[in-house]
Amino acid sequence: MLFTKEHFTIFTIDTLEERMAQIRAQIQPIFQQIGNAALPLFEEQCHAPFYLHIAQHRRRTVYPPAETWAGIGPNKRGYKMDAHFQIGINADYVFVWLSVIDQPKNQQEIATSWLEAPDLFSSLPADFVISQDHTKYDVVPLSEWPTTLLRLKTVKKSECQIGKIFPIAQIEDVTLPEILAVYEALLPLYLQRSGINEMEKIESWMNREETKPLAFPNASGYGCSSPL
Repeated sequence: MLFTKEHFTIFTIDTLEERMAQIRAQIQPIFQQIGNAALPLFEEQCHAPFYLHIAQHRRRTVYPPAETWAGIGPNKRGYKMDAHFQIGINADYVFVWLSVIDQPKNQQEIATSWLEAPDLFSSLPADFVISQDHTKYDVVPLSEWPTTLLRLKTVKKSECQIGKIFPIAQIEDVTLPEILAVYEALLPLYLQRSGINEMEKIESWMNREETKPLAFPNASGYGCSSPL
């Protein structure tokens, strides 16, 4: 068992100090456990180091966070500058996302790439959903992906989070393998975010003449472009 129903009661604690104390004591160790299991999966599939960034909410001085999360991506300094993976919890559910939020520079490129790959969405599990605003709890069906991505492409402040939510009623049955399975299902989308599947790029580089040194350009700054 990872999360329990008691974890959701943390978000009823009134003060910032007390709520953060419980988040650090009860929730962040679970994020670390999930991250420890997920990082090897991402690194194996993307051929690059990945890092777990657990939100510390240090900018908050009065109001306690309504949710808490951890981001996972290939940049040691942060995760919001590109599509990234998340694990988090709010008062209603645990969420496992592939996220494009807070206006990364490659937002239009990601949206265009995904719009050109409809098969990747049709292959996702039917119980996956989309969040169009990371500050709200509302989600829409996965079938809304074309509308969501068109908005992501044309509206600067739009967002897209794709994945699965686990409501309170189901939470005590959720296992670590289930969460990892969500990440694994989302990996093809992540790898496709720059127009051509990143694995195809790696294979292309590997097929160069053996007499030439392998080069792994990283002009875009995205993950999955480091040497094997």
